[in-house]
Amino acid sequence: MARAGRIFLALVVAGAGAGGWYWYQQRLEAQAPVQQARPAGPPPVPVTTELVQRGPLPIEIMANGLVVPEAVVTVRPRVDGQIEQVLVEEGQMVERGDPLFTLDSRMNQALLAQQEAQLARDRALLSRAQSDLVRYQSLRGEGYAAQQRFEQAQADAASAAAIVRADEALASQTRLQIEFASIRAEMSGRLGALPLRPGNFVRQAESAGMATITRMDPILVQFSVPERWLGEIRAAMAAGGDGPVVRAFPAESPDAPVEGRLVFVDSAVDTQTGTIALKARFANAPVRLWPGQYIRVALIPRIEPDALSVPAAALQVGQDGRFVFLLQGNQAKRRPVELVRMTAGRAVIRGDFAATDRVIVEGAQRVADGGRAVERNAPAQGPQRVSQATR
Repeated sequence: MARAGRIFLALVVAGAGAGGWYWYQQRLEAQAPVQQARPAGPPPVPVTTELVQRGPLPIEIMANGLVVPEAVVTVRPRVDGQIEQVLVEEGQMVERGDPLFTLDSRMNQALLAQQEAQLARDRALLSRAQSDLVRYQSLRGEGYAAQQRFEQAQADAASAAAIVRADEALASQTRLQIEFASIRAEMSGRLGALPLRPGNFVRQAESAGMATITRMDPILVQFSVPERWLGEIRAAMAAGGDGPVVRAFPAESPDAPVEGRLVFVDSAVDTQTGTIALKARFANAPVRLWPGQYIRVALIPRIEPDALSVPAAALQVGQDGRFVFLLQGNQAKRRPVELVRMTAGRAVIRGDFAATDRVIVEGAQRVADGGRAVERNAPAQGPQRVSQATR
């Protein structure tokens, strides 16, 4: 019995060992596909890509500009007098001919009344002289005395006519001075500060103005560009039309530029800075550009018909120069390029590219040449599917 018990115990131990070995083998086999599915090395870097583009792209010459008005008029009095009324407010928009100030003109009105009375008297004397001339003209043939009286009458009539014309001129001058007492806008625009108020006495000889009027529409932007662009600009101006397009980017709305035209190219290059001065004219009806404002501008002399470009974020700089990363399969490949210019958020480049090449835009700083990369939001391959494919 004892021997049979030992045999039975040995069989139980052997069976348990065999069952444990079988369970261990099954577990290893279950883990084997997962281990095969695990990639070697670091995981791929998620990136976003864009196709290399080839097509028409504008040449943009970026510069900093200064907004300047086309005209500024300083309002000054043309007669001496005391200000009676100020008919406008500071900063008001005015049209040509609008009344601005009224001066005291009572002295000139009294002078005009005196001159008109003098004119009436001299006209009466002229009428009598002309009547005498007609009378003595009929007596010309009756002797020497009659001829002398006729010549005297003729001279008196001419003298009286000259006096009347002088009186009329004086009266017209006084009327003009009365008209000048009402000061009007000589140009449409926006008023500046008004330093004088009713009661102030102004003189024609004073250099200080009563106000300024600034033309707001149209308006100019003056800027300078490097002289290497002079050939492009001259060719664009010689092409005719309204001139090259210039875009201005107001600080409050840089995504909605104002479009104008280049109207002036300076006659000489600044030898100290190596730049050429330019001016562009802009329609400014909503008054988005303000005189004295510094603003970013882009001059577009022409459209390049077959430009090779990539997003500016895809362009990288290394010790050997500029380059981009291409996503080929699941690998990032470095490709050297030559930068031509930057325009509209894109880099115009020279290099050897195919129409299907995709450059890495986001994530380009985290990949290396030959490193693993994957398009962001691409369909994922699960471990089970990888294990089945490797079997």
